[in-house]
Amino acid sequence: MSEPASLEIELISDNILQEEVIFPPGDLLSDEPPLESDIHRDQIDLLIRILKLWWRERQDFYASGNLTIYYSPNQKKSEHFRGPDFFVVLGTQKKDRKSWVVWQEDGKYPNVIVEILSSSTTAVDKGLKKQIYQDTFRTPDYFWFHPVTMELQGFHLVDGKYQEIQVTTDGRLWSQQLELYLGVYEGKLRFFTTENQLILSSEELAEQERLRAQQSEERAQQSEKRAQRAEQEIARLREVLRIQGIDPENI
Repeated sequence: MSEPASLEIELISDNILQEEVIFPPGDLLSDEPPLESDIHRDQIDLLIRILKLWWRERQDFYASGNLTIYYSPNQKKSEHFRGPDFFVVLGTQKKDRKSWVVWQEDGKYPNVIVEILSSSTTAVDKGLKKQIYQDTFRTPDYFWFHPVTMELQGFHLVDGKYQEIQVTTDGRLWSQQLELYLGVYEGKLRFFTTENQLILSSEELAEQERLRAQQSEERAQQSEKRAQRAEQEIARLREVLRIQGIDPENI
């Protein structure tokens, strides 16, 4: 057999092996395409950072985004995988991962998924992905948000079927899994507490602390100025008394 023919057979065999191989733990890298825009990347990053900061004392969750979830029943990288824009898995170890591999994570799927809609993904996010998250993932809470139109919609799994989550009077949606509200604030999808308080990012917390320090400094300066004016007024009154021949120390 000629050398080119042998090489072709080897390549075919390699491809077959790649399809059939069961990958060992830790070898599955995320395989998600680049995000559509800076808006999408920033929104996903914001949700991840804020939730991790809010739950900084917890060690029983994993939050990530634009990361591949491999869920092949045959444990193959080449079949059955999705990459939600943002997802949270509860009751798991808090650690960094290259991807989320269901068969390496005790069969756990995300408890919460958020898809950030775009012109090229809306149909899939509202159709095929919603069906997969409902029927295969059994993800209890599924939301989608459009960063341009501000469309926000959520679903909760009831008896195996997604039921639409009712919007509050503030335009927010309750996540039973996160025990937080999701709502739009200044054009971004954000988390809110049960008391409807906005959960701040690290930058917002730093700015809040800066403003508090500035206000405290301003109050201290104002207090010092009032004290100086009071001392000046006392000195003036004492001088008036002296002019009138009265010793202030005898009063």
